[in-house]
Amino acid sequence: MAVKPTQPALDEGAGNAWQGLACWRMLDTQFGLGERFFKTWQAWRTDPQRSRQLHYVAFTQFTPTGPDVSGGAGTDPALIPLAQALASQWLGLQPGFHRFLLDQGQVVLTLCVGDTLNLLREQQFEADALSWHVHEADADTLWTLKALARRCRRGTRLVVRDATARALQDVERLLPQCGFEIHPPAASVPGAPPATLEASFNPRWTLKNTRQNTIEAALPVGSCAVIGAGLAGASVAAALARRGWQVTVLDQGNTPATGASGLPVGLVVPHVSADDCALSQLSRNGVRLMLQQARNLLVAGLDWAPSGVLERATGDQRSTAQDTWHPGGAWLKPAQLVRSWLSQPGIRFMGNAEVRQLRQRDGAWDLLDAQGRFLGRAERVVLANACGAATLMQRLALDEPQRAQDFARLPAMHGMRGLLSWALHDDTDTPVFPPHPVNGSGSMVPRIPIDGGSAWFMGSSYQPADQPERADQDNHLGNWQHLQQLLPDLADALQPKFASGALNSWKNTRCVATDRLPVVGPLEASDAPSLWICAGLGSRGLSFSVLCAELLAARWGAEPWPVEARLAKALNALRG
Repeated sequence: MAVKPTQPALDEGAGNAWQGLACWRMLDTQFGLGERFFKTWQAWRTDPQRSRQLHYVAFTQFTPTGPDVSGGAGTDPALIPLAQALASQWLGLQPGFHRFLLDQGQVVLTLCVGDTLNLLREQQFEADALSWHVHEADADTLWTLKALARRCRRGTRLVVRDATARALQDVERLLPQCGFEIHPPAASVPGAPPATLEASFNPRWTLKNTRQNTIEAALPVGSCAVIGAGLAGASVAAALARRGWQVTVLDQGNTPATGASGLPVGLVVPHVSADDCALSQLSRNGVRLMLQQARNLLVAGLDWAPSGVLERATGDQRSTAQDTWHPGGAWLKPAQLVRSWLSQPGIRFMGNAEVRQLRQRDGAWDLLDAQGRFLGRAERVVLANACGAATLMQRLALDEPQRAQDFARLPAMHGMRGLLSWALHDDTDTPVFPPHPVNGSGSMVPRIPIDGGSAWFMGSSYQPADQPERADQDNHLGNWQHLQQLLPDLADALQPKFASGALNSWKNTRCVATDRLPVVGPLEASDAPSLWICAGLGSRGLSFSVLCAELLAARWGAEPWPVEARLAKALNALRG
């Protein structure tokens, strides 16, 4: 006999309200040990008519430990595997936003660590349901309720939890002021145990245009084209396909990852700075998401490994900074990840398809090659072809001069050549290599399995693409000089190999923005932009690609953003 799925209570989820929707957005002001999140997740899983995605945004001032989160499921056998899945990713939670992709990316937890009121103001979405933990009312109660109201659409349901009877009286008085209708009225009994109060957002006044303009409307799910099949393009395609889009990925190469994303191996490691700048904060978020994808899609020990990475202070930093061990760092083969992303349902790859011209016609985009031949047509297009995006925009601005003003707000992007030096390990050199990758002035990545054995990689060099290209041997010697700063003893041992000119090399050109941050967002200042970009990842494609894809997809679906609004603003394409 079939078991009827359990419908969640209002404070655990959506009942049948999420059924048939593309996305359900839940906001919970107290994560605790995750109990309510696990119950909501399980209720969603057992509902055959559930929304395509479940977004759960939760807040905590004090981060529980991984073992504590594992215990959040209690003894419920249905919840224990969910808690274990989350706890396995519970690492390095500093103040700010942290995104977890669970259940093949269909359940998305955004955990906000720090002051609840400040982090509420960093949100950019409208919730379908709210769970507000009050306990005792204080001076911030009204401001918190106003911040919650800004996260509501008409009809958003609110449950006030864990409040004393006196706090409920205060909240009951404040709710109508902030646009909430109480239903049913709650009784206030002195000395009563913590109670709940239910309400819905339905203000008697017209919402201001300024408020409405801060939230982007969800785009109708349909078809789109992504130009570029490297880390940027493949991650965008995968993120959109998880949300139901039919995605065509076009690339000038005959196979994916023929550009800079064809790097034999790279490091997944956060940027570190003394002032914890935007680059550092964003890279931490991006590294977490990348490691989640690696665990889910790649073969450990072959395609990637959670090896840890030693960050070595070099040059002038040696006197003021210490080495840093990144326990969550990893090495990863980007091309294999790109192939895994592009093999997901809903994605079609077109090789040998270099898009050289875009032409908007009848509400959609024609994609043409250098001879003007038709390659495809899509309602929406994402430029993810590195520096090739600038060439496409230049041609488009010639055909449609009114776009030049928007394009001028983009940060300048330029090519940066890089050469990676590598060789197979032999029986005599293995003991002198470190047991893990070392990063700093360049990076040394040893013991990487490849066809023919195990190899080490050192690099890579940096040279602006608009300068005459240096000889490969000059770049090898430059990599050796960086190795001297990283690992002097190893550099001495490998000096004959570097000097001989017998090393193997891999080289390509990265795309870098002038401020070293990726470029993500719409290329049109309109209510429903159809031309977008995700480019300029530079040498941090492994740190930024999943984060940028999640941000772009969240903006398309009016979903919670993976990072604070102030950090997302730093990535916005038209930020000039």
